[in-house]
Amino acid sequence: MSTLDHVGLNVADLPAMTRWYAAALGLTVELEFALDDVDFRGTMLVSPAGYRIELLHRAGNRPGLRAASPVEAALTRGFGHLALDVEDVDTSFDGLVAAGATDRMSPRPSPEPGVRMAYVADPEGNLIELLDRTSARRRAAVSA
Repeated sequence: MSTLDHVGLNVADLPAMTRWYAAALGLTVELEFALDDVDFRGTMLVSPAGYRIELLHRAGNRPGLRAASPVEAALTRGFGHLALDVEDVDTSFDGLVAAGATDRMSPRPSPEPGVRMAYVADPEGNLIELLDRTSARRRAAVSA
């Protein structure tokens, strides 16, 4: 049995993205580190729920996938988005957009029955999916 510990995300501006993720998602800095011999730095952020996002920066990094939508992102193999289970997709979507995220897919029903979803892009263009899967499971359990 294994449990997902964290997702690593390479960024252009480590201090700015650390501030954005901390403020927009309510994360706190758990660890900051540097490998000076290769000019590599990172920040591990942790949520109150226990998930972690590791932001990484190495001098000379280049932009990767900058998809305008999740459908476009699916044309490129590899990491495509970070998905978060939230209690209220609409409120979370509005909060992230107000914090500087860009609308990539407004809140709507997911292909998964009873689940709502939305996508935003962080200030550097990385896709974040918002889902209310836990709320959908609670509703299903109550009606069963």
